[in-house]
Amino acid sequence: MKKFILSFAFCLISYLSVSQETYTIDDSTYRLFKETAGSINLFWNIIRGKDRYFVKKDDSLIELVNTKDDHGNRKYEYKLLLGQLTSDKNISVDKVKLKLMSLKTFIDQYNLLQDPEYKINPKGKLFTRFNGFAGFSNSPFLINPDNSKNAVIGFEFEFSEATELPRHSIYFQGKQVIASRHFDYSATQIIVGYRFRIINKKTFNFYTSLDLARYVFVKEGKKELNDLADIAPITIKENGFEVPFIFNLGADIRLNDSSFLTLSYNELFSILLDGYENFPFSFTIGYKIKL
Repeated sequence: MKKFILSFAFCLISYLSVSQETYTIDDSTYRLFKETAGSINLFWNIIRGKDRYFVKKDDSLIELVNTKDDHGNRKYEYKLLLGQLTSDKNISVDKVKLKLMSLKTFIDQYNLLQDPEYKINPKGKLFTRFNGFAGFSNSPFLINPDNSKNAVIGFEFEFSEATELPRHSIYFQGKQVIASRHFDYSATQIIVGYRFRIINKKTFNFYTSLDLARYVFVKEGKKELNDLADIAPITIKENGFEVPFIFNLGADIRLNDSSFLTLSYNELFSILLDGYENFPFSFTIGYKIKL
């Protein structure tokens, strides 16, 4: 567990510690991250909620833009500018998108043609996705004699490398199991986990995920004999840290460029928690968006 958490922490620190400097462009001052350093430098930042990209060759720092004409059609000014800046080399700008990794790949290609000793920096910004989900669970790691199902709701932040199809990711999840009259058990869970995509396509991915660590707040109603030999209801409240290593399965189905329908079959088994007689029934459905 420590290895996964330390790896994620190193990745996050590396991301946040990319050199950031102040630049003045058309009388406006921006703090920008430098993504490439060669014949052409690429800079970026998220400014007022929008991704902004800039290139510098010689002493000119220019923003890459893709505005619309009066009819709503894209003008692709950034492609024209990149074509002019790289006109001394025979490379096409046709497939370049106004996205960080696409721009970086193109500029790395040009810089390498200019200087065979140019070093390609593999680091890029992180992808962040937010997922809200809901479903039902029979809490298979608890004693649940009637195999009752409780409602589950939650949210998740997922972090991955900024590539077109990231295979590995780390997630932070908040999940609430809601008590019912059939099974008086509720739990608030804060979870850190690792996800690996087994099938990783543009329109669909299938993955396994591992809940590495969680902090749980539990409230459970039970009935026990009291001193008068009567059956009396009691409420048990507990909280604590666990390292459960719980395995889950899931899939993301792409709806458009920035959103997914998510399906998840959870709590299949645990390496460190004991299961009981009930077969796992823990399903959620959600909606995931890129941030």
